[in-house]
Amino acid sequence: MLTSIFILAHKSCGDTIKNWVNWGFVLMTKVVLHQGKQKRIAGGHPWVYWGEIKEIIGDFNPGDIVEVVDFRDRFVGRGYINPASQITVRIMTRNSEEEINEEFFRKRIQGAWEYRQKVVRESNACRVIFGEADFLPALIVDKFGDYLSVQTLALGIDVHKETIFKLLQEIVQPKGMYERNDVSVRKLEGLPLITGFIGEPFDPKVVIKENGIQFVVDLEGGQKTGYFLDQRENRMALQGLVKGSRVLDCFCHTGTFSMYATKYGAKEVLGLDIAAPALEVARVNAQLNGYGDRCTFKECNSFDELRAMERAEEKFDVVILDPPAFTKSRKAIEGAIRGYKEINLRGMKLLPPGGYLITCSCSYHMHEDMFLDVILDAARDAGRQLRLVELRRQAKDHPMLLGYPESHYLKCVVLQVW
Repeated sequence: MLTSIFILAHKSCGDTIKNWVNWGFVLMTKVVLHQGKQKRIAGGHPWVYWGEIKEIIGDFNPGDIVEVVDFRDRFVGRGYINPASQITVRIMTRNSEEEINEEFFRKRIQGAWEYRQKVVRESNACRVIFGEADFLPALIVDKFGDYLSVQTLALGIDVHKETIFKLLQEIVQPKGMYERNDVSVRKLEGLPLITGFIGEPFDPKVVIKENGIQFVVDLEGGQKTGYFLDQRENRMALQGLVKGSRVLDCFCHTGTFSMYATKYGAKEVLGLDIAAPALEVARVNAQLNGYGDRCTFKECNSFDELRAMERAEEKFDVVILDPPAFTKSRKAIEGAIRGYKEINLRGMKLLPPGGYLITCSCSYHMHEDMFLDVILDAARDAGRQLRLVELRRQAKDHPMLLGYPESHYLKCVVLQVW
C-alpha cells in the first residue's frame, strides 16, 4: 500500500490505532482539512484539492475510499482519493453511515434514472448520469435510443466500472453499451485511453428521436459521447423566431440547430463548420428529416466566413453561434473573451434591425455575467443595441448542483438586435 505522506503527530494515537488493527477493526484513511478550508467543501462542493489538506492519517492506494474531516475532526464526507490528480479527493456521500459499495451505486444510478424519466420529454436520448451533479463524480452516461455511451473520467470511479456496467444493464436495460474513455483528462489521473464495446458489439451508428426530429449519432466516432444533449431545450427556443427566415448556423457540427430551424419554418438554413465528418452527418440528418431542399452546409472556418460574409454584405434574419469551448482554464480566459467578442460582433453585423441572435458558451470559466458583458461590448463596437428575449442554460438532464458551480457551464442567450 502507498504509505501516507503524513504521519500521526502523537505516538499514543498511533498505538491506539495499532491496537484497533490487532483487534480486527478496519479503519478508513482520514483526510484532514486545513482550518478555514472546510467552508466550500462543507457547503456542497465535492472536490478537495491537495493544498486544502492538512494531513492524511492512514495508508491508502490511489482510488481508495477515504473519509474527509475538518480540522476539528468533524465528518465532512466520504469519497475516493488520487494524490496524482490536482483534485485529490472527490466526495461521493455526506452521510457518515453510508458505505461506498454495490448497493450505494445501485441507489445512485436508480435515482439518476428515475429523475431523467421525470424531466426528459419527447426524446429517447438523454444524459442518464452527470457526474458530480448526480453524486457520482467523474461518471458520464448518455442514452441514445436503446444504447448507452459511458465515460469513467477519474481513477476512483474507474476502479468501480465493472460494477457500474452491471448496474446500468440491470436498471436501464440497454441493448448495448459503448465505452468512450478516449478523453485526455484520464491521462491526468494516470489512466489509459480506452474505447470499445461493453459486452456484445452492435452498430455504433444509431438514430435517435428528439422533439419530432431524427438525428444520427455515432457512439464510436462522434464528439464527446456521440452527441450534444445539453442544448436539447435551447434548440426549441427557435420556435416562433425563424418562420420564413434566412438562418445562419455557425459551428453547426452535425446540424442540430439547423434541423430545428428548418422544422420551425425557416425558408433557408446555411450551416458552417470546419469538421468535414460532422458536416457529412449533418447532410444525412437533413435528408433523414426531409429538409435537404432547405438546408445546406459549408466546410469552413466560421471566424473567417463571418468576416467574408460581412464584406460581401450578406444578411440573415437569424444568426446562431454555438462554438466549442474557447477556454478550459482561467489562464486562457483573455483569449476566450476575444474569440467570443469577435464572433458576436460579426454575427450582429449580418443581422438587419430586429433580427435575432442566438449565442452560446459552454466554457465554465466564461461565467454568465462575463459572457453578457462580452456580448454587450461587441454590440457597442458593432453600433447595435440588444434586447434580451431569453437567458437559458443546459437541459434538465444536465442538472446544476448549487454548491458546485462547475456544473453551471452552458449559457444560451437569445437576443433581438437593433
